[in-house]
Amino acid sequence: MSDALTTLLAEKGTLLADGATGTNLFAMGLMSGDAPELWNEEEPQKIKALYKGAVDAGSDVFLTNSFGANASRLKLHDAGHRAFELSKIAAELGREVADAAGRKVIVAGSVGPTGDIMEPVGSLTHVDAVEMFHETAAGLKAGGADIGWLETISAPEEYTAAAEGFARAELPWVGTMSFDTAGRTMMGVTSTDMATLVAGLDFPPVAFGANCGTGASDLLRTVLGFAATGTTLPIIAKGNAGIPKYHDGHIHYDGTPELMGDYAAMARNCGATIIGGCCGTTPAHLEKMREALDTRAVQAAPSLDAIVEALGAFSSASDGTGDDDNRPTRKRRGRRAA
Repeated sequence: MSDALTTLLAEKGTLLADGATGTNLFAMGLMSGDAPELWNEEEPQKIKALYKGAVDAGSDVFLTNSFGANASRLKLHDAGHRAFELSKIAAELGREVADAAGRKVIVAGSVGPTGDIMEPVGSLTHVDAVEMFHETAAGLKAGGADIGWLETISAPEEYTAAAEGFARAELPWVGTMSFDTAGRTMMGVTSTDMATLVAGLDFPPVAFGANCGTGASDLLRTVLGFAATGTTLPIIAKGNAGIPKYHDGHIHYDGTPELMGDYAAMARNCGATIIGGCCGTTPAHLEKMREALDTRAVQAAPSLDAIVEALGAFSSASDGTGDDDNRPTRKRRGRRAA
């Protein structure tokens, strides 16, 4: 039986996901160091406003406020025992917004990393990691999430443990990794490595891809890497809205809504069919992304030079796969990196 995300993707061809969680919650008053997940209970109207902002901007999919709703992260706020409960509330609030949208909108239960490093490098065991992911996934499912959405993962061991957690909860899922340095995750995974990992899982995601990382140019190079593997799974692109800048005590991202519209169209040309924003992406950005996807024709995949021209420089000479060592890294006549 097909999951709701796969069904909607088959109907529409391309789906617009949502934007940032933290950026938008900070704008609503969340303070640095606070646990956003506690707002599910303390500030439910603000969380629903977060979700509604994405829906009103045209998103087909939005993520729940549950990125850090696992026992390891929540214990830092004396709430480690509340992972299931806070995940459930996050999804319930999302279900309210989606059901009132007047069109089909997917509630994706956000699941972030545990914050611990797994064995043998760290102390987190596979068994404990699976249990944490299962607890969060079960809460999201109980709250009405259509699908689980694993994001910002660096280690293949953690990605595998999450897959097992979703399997135990019997919740279909998608999963993205964050490619930060020279086209690799913090733990050294390349786009090719990730595609191979996903293909070998016993309970694979229904879509996979990249989120966060560095600029939009780097993320699109990673998406091209996924597509080059010949994968038949839908590819996700969820890039940051520009480069972070520190100003007046806050982090701001310099990518304009117009540039994120260009990014969205290029992401589709690169092979992504589920396209959203990550850090810095507001409803204003999403509106331009929606417009671009609705009004621009699909074109051939861009060259690396064309990506640099449109979105700015890559942060490294190579994406880690060995086939682009001499490609451009310096910004050409295009606009500032997104």
